[in-house]
Amino acid sequence: MLTNRWWIYQRERFPLLAHGPLVAAFSFSALCFSSLLREDVSMPDLLPSMVAFLTALLLFLQLRIADEFKDYEDDCRYRSYRPVPRGLVSLRDLGWVAAVSMLVQLLLALWLAPSLVFLLLLVWLYLALMSKEFFVHDWLKARPLTYMWSHMLIMPLIDLYATACDWWVADEGLPSGLYWFLLVSFFNGVVIEVGRKIRAPQDEEEGVETYTVLWGAQRAVVFWLAALGLTAACALMAAWQIGFFIPVAMLLAALLGFALITARSFMKIRETRLAKRFELISGVWTLLMYLSLGAIPMLWSIWSVS
Repeated sequence: MLTNRWWIYQRERFPLLAHGPLVAAFSFSALCFSSLLREDVSMPDLLPSMVAFLTALLLFLQLRIADEFKDYEDDCRYRSYRPVPRGLVSLRDLGWVAAVSMLVQLLLALWLAPSLVFLLLLVWLYLALMSKEFFVHDWLKARPLTYMWSHMLIMPLIDLYATACDWWVADEGLPSGLYWFLLVSFFNGVVIEVGRKIRAPQDEEEGVETYTVLWGAQRAVVFWLAALGLTAACALMAAWQIGFFIPVAMLLAALLGFALITARSFMKIRETRLAKRFELISGVWTLLMYLSLGAIPMLWSIWSVS
């Protein structure tokens, strides 16, 4: 059945139960952080919240679809179990899904504030360049670090659009201090990217360039920890802008401590269960990070003034 195969596809390649809460926290907290910077202590309205969430969710879906096109040959060669190589869905099907999702994003932008389309076009342009590997595929493939940061720049662009659903619509200009939140989104993207590609030796697959293969386990783990540290530093600066420094510092200290314990355990015993914790911790870290910079301080501020 048509519905069943798309349900299977999302479960395997874009699980909504995993991505939905994370994107909701990301988009809603982006609105709250922008509002707090503007000293507007009030919950975001339903329309901008819905536009920010749905647009961001569809952008992440488009990123997944772009990967399906980009990795098609390698998937057919090394990962025939994936949905596209095994014939569950076709690239043509996914192309239509991407087109419909772009139409939805366009209509949402026009509904909220027509001028937002200019920012949406900027994000689409960068996504299109990413899907073509900036027309320097071989050069980027030979430089994994450059490949990573050039692709992670899409994160602050998506974040910029989500926050714009507040400050752009309010017609108050880019809030001072917003760049710290954009940096948080960039480094959070790095944390998730590296965390999901740290594997135990027995779990490595031929043709899959994990960071434990590219850099070795020790360098990959150290890089992941460094990304956590940079994210934490930017998050603290962002928290300072909205007067929420101490609660965020306490939260980050606890999360960093758990991350260090996991990293140390994995370096001693490189087991599958320990390797999987990196992706789990990355997701929890990102979720709590966004909530602690947006939704939670907004709720606290509303409670404090009531």
